[in-house]
Amino acid sequence: MLGFLVRLLPFWVREPLLIVVGSVLGLRITCMAVSDRDWPLAAIGAVFLVFTAVRVHMVIHALRLRRAAAEAPAADRTPTQADTPDTTPAPAPGTTRAPGTAPAPTPVTEVTPPTVSPTPAQPQASAPTEKEPNAWGQAAAAMGLFAVLAGVLWLGPELLPSTAGTASPAAGCGEPTEEVRSNAYRQTPRAVTGYDLCEALDTPDLARLLGTPDEVVTGTTFASGTAPLTGERVPQPSAQVSFDTYTVDITATYNHLTVDQYVKLMHYGDETDVERLKVLDQRPAVLSSDRTMQYRIDLGGSATGGPVEQGPMARTLTVAFDRKDSGGYFDISVWSDSGLLPDDSVLVGIAEKIIPALEDRTAH
Repeated sequence: MLGFLVRLLPFWVREPLLIVVGSVLGLRITCMAVSDRDWPLAAIGAVFLVFTAVRVHMVIHALRLRRAAAEAPAADRTPTQADTPDTTPAPAPGTTRAPGTAPAPTPVTEVTPPTVSPTPAQPQASAPTEKEPNAWGQAAAAMGLFAVLAGVLWLGPELLPSTAGTASPAAGCGEPTEEVRSNAYRQTPRAVTGYDLCEALDTPDLARLLGTPDEVVTGTTFASGTAPLTGERVPQPSAQVSFDTYTVDITATYNHLTVDQYVKLMHYGDETDVERLKVLDQRPAVLSSDRTMQYRIDLGGSATGGPVEQGPMARTLTVAFDRKDSGGYFDISVWSDSGLLPDDSVLVGIAEKIIPALEDRTAH
């Protein structure tokens, strides 16, 4: 439908429109492809630029033909010496003219025009002359109009007030309705709850830290549970924030296990890509990868649910509570349904943003 409407436009409007749109899209797509090193996308941008070059060639050819057609009638109307009639009177028969003498003047006889009764003037039929449109004016006006539109589309996100590229609106964690603290939380000084973790994680900057600034939070969950196999004596609150691309989970474990001991235990598990590092003022930390778990619950009246299955790969950053690594740690995990994982620097940036804010929140 759009192509049909474009074909209805006059030539000197349609072609400049296609040139402007093709050049803007081609340059934009090519710049994005070069910055992201996406070569298939670069090929698409090249196709737009070639399409634009062909249109430019067509417009130049049409302008040359129009100029040649305008110059041809002017050349045909130029008089030549051969076309000028000779008005010199011929000598009378039987007379000769001496060389070098001018011809004798011919006597002029006054002729009285006959009297003609006036008649009404008849209108002369003349072919109507249509003024041809100025091709250069049409081309310039069309290119100027669509250049302005292209500039608005290009610079609109930067000029208009928008949260895209800076922060995404937070979905909110609601009210801590399930925060019924067990004895484990009462006996652990300064232990945070799942609601505290959710409030700290659900920051408007989280989408930007993940590299997806245009996405918004699709869901949040939190819980104030205890670590398994500890007799409900070790608090282990958790919170989760979901986006269309990534899901981020943070857990705080208040046991006496150090990060160094935790790394030694990893050698007996299935964790891969283990990497030690220092974050947050030289706190011991470790990066690791492991599979998530998927649960299927049957809500159709059956008492049993589906089996536990392996989910997508997750990347986890474990950070000690303090520089001395005296026990306890935060786990920050990121995964996606597609299996795509962000760079490790993303996890470090989230930890440096979330953990200090969480500790400031619980310090009062």
